[in-house]
Amino acid sequence: MPARSVAAVLAAVGVVAGVLLGRPGLDSVPGCGTSGDLYPSQTAKDWVSYADHVVVAGPVREQETNRRNYRKGPIAYAMDRRVSFRTDSRLWSRSSPRHAVGRDFDMVAPGWEVHRAGGTRVAQTATDAPRLEVGHTYLLALRWREGGWVVLGEGGAVPFDDHTGDQGEWCGRVLSKEDVAEGERFSRHDDHSVEKAVLGRNEDAVRRALAHAGRD
Repeated sequence: MPARSVAAVLAAVGVVAGVLLGRPGLDSVPGCGTSGDLYPSQTAKDWVSYADHVVVAGPVREQETNRRNYRKGPIAYAMDRRVSFRTDSRLWSRSSPRHAVGRDFDMVAPGWEVHRAGGTRVAQTATDAPRLEVGHTYLLALRWREGGWVVLGEGGAVPFDDHTGDQGEWCGRVLSKEDVAEGERFSRHDDHSVEKAVLGRNEDAVRRALAHAGRD
């Protein structure tokens, strides 16, 4: 996976540390989750090849799910979040999607770890990706998998507050498009991710990128 501009800017502002930029990939971002994409997710070609739908959507509520209790260690228990989204717009669908996406849908997202000593809750995050929090808007490449919706991978979820690419919540931190643009100074020149393509742009740019990828 390419070193993305948002990883660069978060490293610069101290959200993550030890990020190696300019190398072929990042196995993990310390303090920002663990790696492991389900499907290729970086480019528009990845999105039209592996997603069922591309939508602009925002979480409206969440509830705890999949609680895991631990008998030993500093973590007493952990849980995921089942996040309910409203669909603002559907920008693309494959000709024969595995499942239709409605005006509302649910998806499991990173949750919390609770420390045994003191009960402190620590937010979990996915690597190099938004946490998917209520009050924000996202551009999502969705795939129906094992009876539920997932994003393709860390490149399949892009902050989209005010319907502007790369503006909003990322890894639990709120960034502006100017913050992300600053990170472009450190990112790889061969980064062809959707995230980079739609920086500071709206849905029309997304539609054009997906239409062009579909013709390749």
